[in-house]
Amino acid sequence: QVQLVESGGGLVQPGGSLRLSCAVSGSIFSINVMGWYRQAPGKQRDLVATITSGRSASYADSVKGRFTISRDAAKNTVYLPMNSLRPEDTDVYYCNAILSINRNKVYNYWGQGTQVTVYS
Repeated sequence: QVQLVESGGGLVQPGGSLRLSCAVSGSIFSINVMGWYRQAPGKQRDLVATITSGRSASYADSVKGRFTISRDAAKNTVYLPMNSLRPEDTDVYYCNAILSINRNKVYNYWGQGTQVTVYS
């Protein structure tokens, strides 16, 4: 049973920092891509950052230079340190993983979401 467990969300003042973590557990053959998305009420879920198994990272323009995505392959964990947070960063952040449970099956998994609130 594959699960994505997120942590690190919370309340922070503008200019502050948070670090999100997402650990993948279960029977996994390989992880191709992991990433973070965010979604405000009534809006679409938008990409924040992704990182491939080869550690090739992509970022939304709005977070470049402020957020950094990284992976710890040994722990099947992805991190998102977020610096210089702004009120517009307030959203529910969702961990995402594109992974294989065996050689032939690739699935797109989501975490339950963690709230990030930047309050001015």
